[in-house]
Formats: sequence, C-alpha cells, structure tokens
Amino acid sequence: MIANEQNILSLKDYAKSFGILVSDDQALRMLRHLDLLAEANQRVNLTRITEPQDAIIRHVIDSVLLIPSLHAESLGQKRFVDIGTGGGFPGIPLGIMTELEGTLIDSIAKKTRIVSEFLTELNLDTRLSAEPIRAEDLARRSPQSYDYVVARAVAQLGALVEYASPLLKPHGQLVVSKANITDEEVRVGIQTAKIVGLKDVSRETYELPQNNGHREILVFEKLGKSRVKLPRTNGAAVHKTLVS
Repeated sequence: MIANEQNILSLKDYAKSFGILVSDDQALRMLRHLDLLAEANQRVNLTRITEPQDAIIRHVIDSVLLIPSLHAESLGQKRFVDIGTGGGFPGIPLGIMTELEGTLIDSIAKKTRIVSEFLTELNLDTRLSAEPIRAEDLARRSPQSYDYVVARAVAQLGALVEYASPLLKPHGQLVVSKANITDEEVRVGIQTAKIVGLKDVSRETYELPQNNGHREILVFEKLGKSRVKLPRTNGAAVHKTLVS
C-alpha cells in the first residue's frame, strides 16, 4: 500500500523542494490514486512504473510540477483539458491540488472508464470528468472552452500546440511537460505556434528527485487567430505537420 505515513512525508518533501506546498490530505489523496492505479494495472496496462518511490516521483511530482505555470493564485472557476491522460496524469493531481474543473481525455475508452472510477473513489467527480475522445473531436464539440490545455509524456510539441489552439479561450495557455526535448522539436513547436495563433511564453527546467530524469515545462499562450482552419482531420497534426 503506497498511501502510508512515510510516503506522505516523502511526497510532501519532494514537492517542497520545488516550492510546492502539499497538505497531508492532498498527499494522501494523491497516494490513494497511486494505490488505485496499481490495482487497476492488474486488469489494464496503465503504467510500467510500479515501484512506489518511482511512482511518487515520476507520476505525482512530475504532474504537480505544472502547477507553478498555472498561476495558482487565480485558478477559481477555470477549466482545463488533460490530453492523453492515461492513468489520470497530470489531471488528477491537478484536480487534487487546485480548484480547477477539468476534462481528462484519452482515445482509449477502457482507460477513461477506469479513470472515471478513480474520480469517483477520490471524490473528484463533481469537478473532473474522464472521456474517451480525441482532442480534435473535443475541439469540434467544445471550441474555445478551456483556460488551460495540459499534457505530459504524450505527442510531439508541434502536434500539442495544434491540438490546443482550437480548445483554448483567448489568452488561454498550453502547459506541457517534456523529458529531454530536442532543439528540433522545440523549433517545430514554436513555428507551429506562430501559424495557429499561439506564442511561447516560458520554458522551465527541472531535475526530478532520485535521478528520475530531466523535465522541461513549456508554456504557450493563445494570442491570435489560427492562419489555418482548425481542427484539421483526425491525425493530421501528427502525420502531416504544419511545419517542415
């Protein structure tokens, strides 16, 4: 069982090292999420990270590292969409740590069914929901509906920028966590942003505890209109990029 007193202290200490304060209740709920994930992982492949300390760092801490980029002092009544949520990251930790409302999406229905169960168990289902839908289809249904688009360990930056543009309200932000991103991926992301009405506004670098890897948090803000009609056909952002 991951949700124990020792791991609560570890999680809080790790978060505090990045200037992020976590209460005992928040830590307990995030660790309970890891326990639920471990149980569900026996039925559906949700994660390859199974050792408790690795899961705390590479799932929970990796997720809460997005919080400083979300301007937490003004998060009331704001909405986010988590693209490619998998086992509920970063969406569930963000829901526990903030008052944000959120939609956690994944194209694989069996994953979002399980994440929905997690939300109910964690008493988050009044603010968060999980849905099996592609980002392009969500943008067609709910255009310009979100203050934030978040993503972690999913898709190239250029594709994420394109996905985010039609989902975001004016001045909404895309906040992305990346491990060891290449200069070429950054170049394509920034050039794509210019085409779809976004601008890169910040890039922060972190080293996860216990040598668990390098992370960069990149933030783009929606400042204008896209020069191409979005969303494009499903899969085009990945297979036919806007930038060569």
